[in-house]
Amino acid sequence: MNIDEAAVNFTPGSLIALSAVLAFVMFGIALDTKLEDFRRALQNPKAIIVAIAAQFLLLPAITFGLTILLGLSASVSLGLILVACCPPGNVSQVLTYRAKGDVALSVSMTAISNVIAIFAMPANLAFWGGLHPTAHEILKSVRLEPLQMLIEIALIIGAPFALGLFIAHRWPRFAARVQPWAKRLSLLALLGFVLAALLGNLQLFMTYVGLVLVAVFLHEAISLALGWGIARGFGLPPKARRAMAFELGIRNAGLGLGLVFTFFGGLGGMAVVAGWWGIWDIIAGLILATFWARYSARYEARKVARTEVAA
Repeated sequence: MNIDEAAVNFTPGSLIALSAVLAFVMFGIALDTKLEDFRRALQNPKAIIVAIAAQFLLLPAITFGLTILLGLSASVSLGLILVACCPPGNVSQVLTYRAKGDVALSVSMTAISNVIAIFAMPANLAFWGGLHPTAHEILKSVRLEPLQMLIEIALIIGAPFALGLFIAHRWPRFAARVQPWAKRLSLLALLGFVLAALLGNLQLFMTYVGLVLVAVFLHEAISLALGWGIARGFGLPPKARRAMAFELGIRNAGLGLGLVFTFFGGLGGMAVVAGWWGIWDIIAGLILATFWARYSARYEARKVARTEVAA
């Protein structure tokens, strides 16, 4: 069977549970977000403007070009475009912390990106997917309505994010106690759903994953390099560059997977892309974060040594 005709099996009850898990993930992110994060972003607008432009303008355009260059099938192409249009999740903050990057900037960028994604994601998907020479047929066949996707995303992202932000502002001590548990549980639940989708459709994934390995690897490398390179080009400090790299490189693939099931019936190529992307995101991110953390440690050690010699 052609990957564009294959479909991942997921029960209706599982889809409802997946939407609940995604909402819980956004709730956990919001509990760790403060109104001060938005104020801080306004005080240092350059980094935020650069990050937003790169995420919602450059990244989808580059992804579109990559699918054309690699000659990917329609469903794989649309899967890459969809995940590229997704906002970053709180995994980017964890990786930024591990890499000794600017965590506060990462939190600010994630918070603002998730708010903007409510409107930008369906518009981006409709534009780039509709422009694609083969993927546009999928959008026609499912009759995707940007307004319908906007409402769905608002329910999954907007409502739980607003609720979490309100609780964090109104009862900060309670939010501080609950947030670590909410973050851990939501990440574990999301990882569980991704693994369940992989294991429950293992034959499909094993048959077609080879088609997307190179595409996801290249896209991840390009996204991370794009974030770091743009931050460097605009003169941002090293810690901000690391935060920017993860904000662009680490997408909320779990949200993408949920949208694949909700709007595209678990279409094979899209589901394989989102499922593998969610796994490779973590692997590649941990490798890069560990490298940067060790580099920072060696740099600080040399700096201390030079100071002692000078003294």
